[in-house]
Amino acid sequence: MSKLAAVWTYIRNYWLVYLIAGPGLIALMLFTYAPLLGSVIAFQDYSPVTLFLSPWVGLRNFGMLTTSAIFGRLVVNTLFLNVLFITAETITGLVLALLLNELRAHFFKRVSQSLMFLPYFIGWPVVGVMLLSFIDYDMGIFNNILASLGVDRIAFTNTPDIWPWLLTLIRIWKNAGAQCIIYLAALSSIDLQLYEAAAIDGASRFQRMRMISLPLLVGIIILMVLLSIGRIFYGDVGMIYALIRDYAELYPTTDVIDTYLLRALRVNSNYGFSAAVGLIQSAVSLILVLGSNWLVRRYSALRGEDYALF
Repeated sequence: MSKLAAVWTYIRNYWLVYLIAGPGLIALMLFTYAPLLGSVIAFQDYSPVTLFLSPWVGLRNFGMLTTSAIFGRLVVNTLFLNVLFITAETITGLVLALLLNELRAHFFKRVSQSLMFLPYFIGWPVVGVMLLSFIDYDMGIFNNILASLGVDRIAFTNTPDIWPWLLTLIRIWKNAGAQCIIYLAALSSIDLQLYEAAAIDGASRFQRMRMISLPLLVGIIILMVLLSIGRIFYGDVGMIYALIRDYAELYPTTDVIDTYLLRALRVNSNYGFSAAVGLIQSAVSLILVLGSNWLVRRYSALRGEDYALF
């Protein structure tokens, strides 16, 4: 029996499963794969009037980004900020999960989880207003405290070197609770008998955390990092645009590919350029994920495990 005939036989035997999955598969094709045809815009001088019949320009749109005087800065800022965010959120979420897992006061544990998870639902524009109330030079709470202590106020909007670390702190405050929930779910699946046996052998809580909890979380940590690497070449434009706004003084350390693209669209409405940038980001992200997954497979093979994503 040929492979095609075997596939048809399988579908015929399990037709009800495919019927149930049909709406989801159709939506996946329409909203995920069909839009990929729009990648042709990256090679055109696209106009909403002529649509896909727009003049073909080859690689010109790609050259507009790569030959830009600030291209290097955009790439460095995008990668540096994302590395900071991934590292800080992973470590903070993991530490919080390990500490909460050791709590025995269930009511306090539930309240703590809820309070840490709450910032995740606050929109970035609201976070931007809250941040401004803290760091504004004249009326900000932080600067008023410095003034009351006789210390000079800090002009945050004129100090770009501070912002990568300030953005990282904000990301920790907003997203660490969500990361913590994921690691707590993984911790809840660990057999309690392992902890009981370690306690009988005289292991302290810290030793049980280090020798049992952490090794058993390696798989989920690698999975979360690999998924984050898939977006490492994309800037969080919602966060950066809401917090940085149009302060050109902060661009040297906070301007990323996506914010540059947004400004270009606002000024020139160059659809072909935006499509080319998106295509570059997707290609680089795919290469990074494949490379990272290969490294993880090599590492896990040495340990006799399988932590690879695919």
